Amino acid sequence: MCNWTNAAELTQQPLPGKIAPWKARFRHLVCCFYAAAPSAGFLLLALTAARAADPERIDLRYEMFGVAGLHVATNRTAVEETADHYAITTDVESRGIAAVFIDLTSHSEVLGRLTIDDPRPEAYRGEVHRNGVESRNRVDYAADGTVAGESMPPVENRMPVTPTLMRGTVDQLTAFFLVERRLAYRGSCALVVAVYDGRRRYDLYFTDAAPEVPRAFAERNDVGATQVCRMRRQAIAGFADGNGRSEGAYEGKLWYARLLPGDLMVPVEMEFSTEFGTVTGQLAELSGRGIHLQFEE
Repeated sequence: MCNWTNAAELTQQPLPGKIAPWKARFRHLVCCFYAAAPSAGFLLLALTAARAADPERIDLRYEMFGVAGLHVATNRTAVEETADHYAITTDVESRGIAAVFIDLTSHSEVLGRLTIDDPRPEAYRGEVHRNGVESRNRVDYAADGTVAGESMPPVENRMPVTPTLMRGTVDQLTAFFLVERRLAYRGSCALVVAVYDGRRRYDLYFTDAAPEVPRAFAERNDVGATQVCRMRRQAIAGFADGNGRSEGAYEGKLWYARLLPGDLMVPVEMEFSTEFGTVTGQLAELSGRGIHLQFEE
């Protein structure tokens, strides 16, 4: 999952006594957010601090590369699970020469429930700082399936995302989390996921591809067998153009491996088509449950 976002499972025994106060703290913080309307960064920081003591966590670091192999960004993703809830946090920061032209940092976080069928988000928050300009997205998911979201500052001259289009959607972090669980359980990523991120509404189409060794790991062969998935995004509403190709990754290819026991497979390499050309990502480091794997510095 990498906004896309990435996740791996926590196989430690669940701590049912911890999830209730965690969830209560979250709801209290959300109430404070609406009452006092502080920055989204404050809310996200508080949410992270509230869970800092929970040991059921896996951290992943991905390094992203652009044209000619230039290092353009670092993605750090943290995944936490209990018996019936999950939390995913992703931070992206521009690196290398790319930071000279695009000073970018972003933070996304979702809290949700783990059901018998699929993970279901309860609240998503995201913020992006790009060359001194800040934008924030918020999405809340009611138990009856109703979805409410907003983006600040508002964007004009775009096809609006109506309540009907929002219904039944998930956030982008949950979308990839869902695919990774499906891969582990069923051995297939064939799936269509309806996504709303507070600004844009789109569908993600995932299909199985022929197995192959990731290029970055071909010589070392230190990730074992992989499963390959193709991703395609269909823009529906909220985009600046009709096909959505001027805003983020619109198609890609992901290589998944089972690096930890449990019900998730982890992307070890990815390739995306974006408005800036092809962007690739490689798993550089994974840690959690006493395991630490480092593939790149």
